[in-house]
This record gives sequence, C-alpha cells and structure tokens, in this order.
Amino acid sequence: MKRAILALEDGHFFFGYLFSGNGETGGEVIFNTSMTGYQEILTDPSYKGQIVVMTPSEIGNYGTNEEDIQSGRVWVNGFVIKDLSPIASNYRATKRLQEYLNDNNVFGIYGVDTRAVVKILRERGVMKGYIGTDISPAKAVKKARSIPDISELNLVKEVSTPSIYKWEEGSWEWGKGFRKNIEKKYKVAVIDYGVKREILRLLADRGLELICYPYNVSAEEVLASNPDGIFLSNGPGDPAILTYQIAQIKKLIASEKPIFGICLGHQLLTWAYGGKTYKLEFGHHGGNHPVKNLKTGKVEITAQNHNYATDESSIPQDIEITHINLNDNTIEGMRHKNYPVFSIQHHPEAAPGPHDSHYIFDEFLKLIEETK
Repeated sequence: MKRAILALEDGHFFFGYLFSGNGETGGEVIFNTSMTGYQEILTDPSYKGQIVVMTPSEIGNYGTNEEDIQSGRVWVNGFVIKDLSPIASNYRATKRLQEYLNDNNVFGIYGVDTRAVVKILRERGVMKGYIGTDISPAKAVKKARSIPDISELNLVKEVSTPSIYKWEEGSWEWGKGFRKNIEKKYKVAVIDYGVKREILRLLADRGLELICYPYNVSAEEVLASNPDGIFLSNGPGDPAILTYQIAQIKKLIASEKPIFGICLGHQLLTWAYGGKTYKLEFGHHGGNHPVKNLKTGKVEITAQNHNYATDESSIPQDIEITHINLNDNTIEGMRHKNYPVFSIQHHPEAAPGPHDSHYIFDEFLKLIEETK
C-alpha cells in the first residue's frame, strides 16, 4: 500500500496508507461516531465538501451493496479510518469497501491514528484538511490552509437534482425488497437540496406522492402544482449563502401550505423566519445523540449530521422550540405558532442510526390531513 498523509491546517499531520482513489483531495475534516452505516454516510449528499474520519476501529467488514446507498454516488471528499477489513463477510455484500470507493474515485486512507485526530478536532474545532501522497508534511499543511472555507461554497448546487423527478419507492422489507405500488393520498413537493433516499422512502410509505424539484426552483413553480404539502430536504454547507432559497421559502410559508424541513431545510427555515444560524465548534455527526422532545418529555437517540445550528436568541416569538439536544442544549426542532410549518435539525430517517424519531414523518402526514 502506498503511504499517504492527512494534514490539518493547524499544523498537525498523520501518516497512513492509501487504499482507494489517487491524486490528492481536501476539505473540511469532521468525525462521525456511528458504529455501522459507513455506506450510507459515504453517499449522503450532506457530506459534500468534507473529509470524514470514522471513530470505530475497523471499517469495511460487511462490504457494500446497492440497497443501502442514499444517493447515486459517493459525496465525501475523503475517507479516513484506522483499520481496513480485508474481507466483506455479509450475504448482501456485492463489493468490498476499497472497490466501491475506487469505482467512485474517492480518496481513502487507513492506518491513521483516528483517536488522536478526533481528540484534536474536539479540542480545537473543525478545520480544513488535505490528503495526498509523495508530499512533505510542511507542504501538505500549506495545502490544507489554502483550501476554500466551506462557508464560501455553494455545495447545494453540486448535489441537487438538475431536473424535476418523481419518487415512488418505499422502505425496504425483509425478503421483499423496496415497497412498490403504494396508494397515494396526498401530493408533496420536495425541494431537493441534497435529499437522502431514506427520507423519500419514509415519506412515500405514508402515501405521499412525491415530486422533487431542483434547489433553485421558484416558489411560484412549486405552488403552481398545488401540492398538499412541501418538504425542505437536508443538504451540505452554510445555509446563510442560500439567499435566493431563503426568499422562496418565505413565499412558501405565506402560502399557508404545510411545510416540513429536515437539517438544512430546518436551518433555511430559521433564516426565513428572520433568525440566524451559527457554526458549531466541531459539529454533530453520528448515530447516538440524545434529543429531548419538549412536548412529550421523552428522550430520543438520534442520528445527526450538521455543522450549523439555529441561534436561539435570534428566532422571533412566534416560533416555538420543540426539541433540544441534551449534549449541548442546541435547538433540534421548531414549529411556527401561526402557520403549519415545523422542522427538525437531526435526521429522523436515520440511515444509519436508531428509529426513535420515525414518528415525525407521521406528524407531517397528520399536519397535511388537518389542513385539508
């Protein structure tokens, strides 16, 4: 295996071995605490622009398959792990991890002291990083520092659909595969900022006819189809730069159509309400984050993937906080008191992660029914 280096902009560097991809790559270095689900993480469009460091000690032991992917390709800029499993011991596996990443031309390195990397990120915050071969540590650190900040990039433009499409596939069932021919009750317009397939499947399970639009669709075009509800998807990057999208969401709120947002959709609603978001020190990435539902008092273990959060001091009085993160008390859910609009910061669909929050999709269906 060829020797490779991971360099951070603060001067730290780590050696490992290249197991996929070639050339060089850079991006914002984050860590993910999920024990399983690396294929879902790799194909989640929200990770565009990031180098993902996995905290489990071994990755790749169950290979990859075509059923667990969350989009049409791998989106991470780089993948960093400690130990790479040489075999894929799962009956559903069609490829080993290194083969899958090579097919997608994604830079992966193993043999890195990932505990040390995570400790640095936990203490100093998320930072830019560079992965390459045949380069000195000093030059690698210099390249890391030259990488554009993620807040300067419109990553949504790169991951969103280029054209309108319909989604009809439901969730996967043991022995049957993905559900088909689901009876449609209501029509929902999905604005695709980088939507995960599992979100679409859970919406389809509830009898929702899904029409997915590009990220730059106008509110007028969405409303012209007379949807029964509107969904604002997850996606990558800083919501503050999406000024056009925020303006369109304001118009959608005024239409009084039921609206549901997840992750980036939640953050865009924050700005549309007149609030602001801020960047978290090291982000929330993993499948084990405790969130309290303030309405029921119950605690859910949730899957999360976001670097930005709603500034509680900025949101107006007609917005009610519905969920909070018990690790740092950041806002995890909101609803509008005067309009049928609500949002969730974490990922209720999981993929990977626990299913504690699946009920939130039922709440969207109920909201649509109540406004009919």
